[in-house]
Amino acid sequence: MPSYPYETVDVFTDRPFGGNQLAVFTDARGLSDTQMQALAAEMNYSEATFVLPPDDPANDARVRIFTRTHEMPFAGHPNVGTAFVLARHGRDRGGVLRFEEVAGLVEVKVARDASGAVTGATIAAPQPLTKSIELPADAIAACAGLAPSDIVVTNHQPLRASVGVFFVLAEVTVEALSRATPDLSRFRAVRDSTPGLEGRFSLFLYARDGVADIRARMFAPISGTWEDPATGSASATVAALLLSLNSQDDASFKLTQGVEMGRPSLLHLTARRGEDGIRATVGGSCAQMFRGEAFL
Repeated sequence: MPSYPYETVDVFTDRPFGGNQLAVFTDARGLSDTQMQALAAEMNYSEATFVLPPDDPANDARVRIFTRTHEMPFAGHPNVGTAFVLARHGRDRGGVLRFEEVAGLVEVKVARDASGAVTGATIAAPQPLTKSIELPADAIAACAGLAPSDIVVTNHQPLRASVGVFFVLAEVTVEALSRATPDLSRFRAVRDSTPGLEGRFSLFLYARDGVADIRARMFAPISGTWEDPATGSASATVAALLLSLNSQDDASFKLTQGVEMGRPSLLHLTARRGEDGIRATVGGSCAQMFRGEAFL
């Protein structure tokens, strides 16, 4: 019976039982799309990754990312965690890994401590900031069990944006963030009445706690993630969005997520203006957890 090795890590934390859980199948050769999807559902984490040989030998791996219900073109914590695992196996080149993904090429810089041990990674999102549709503040508030007045619209309306995968981003008050509770029926109603969402709706709420500090929560109940403890791709999108709202050339942020879930996460974000638009990075630490095999 074929077996497939995997490792699990907690991402965007420096200690076990924090951050966002990830399963990394380090050699997915021979697995079908259906088997990858089934394994991701079986692991029951927000995402699992499957590492394959790259199409271009100049790169280090082809990485496929699955949630419990579908494949993702790009995601933040799966890339950080996968890089952490592969670098611990010596598969980086000079502290850099290049992953081929549906959304494009993702470059990852490996972080090490003074002794040379791998501690985490920082990824560059594969695409510049793209803004899509705006959504009504009252509808978004209802999705999160909040009042319309809890949504902050002085900087921007709730909107759909991406640096590789789309999220609906909405700023809320600091006090309202802890009260947010997803309403699945409202999520479905907004998705079904908004063709611009293209059938998928993940909501990232954030609150500003000073100039460079952000608190956030992410809800995607339609796809099986009631709440996510750390969402790197959405966090990177927020960093790019915030830079787009002013005239600065670059900016850095610290984002905390997962507090309400008892899995605190810390994400380090940067955004920079470039020739093709605003690009973002997201990075953080990882904690090694389990190692095993799947038998199919």
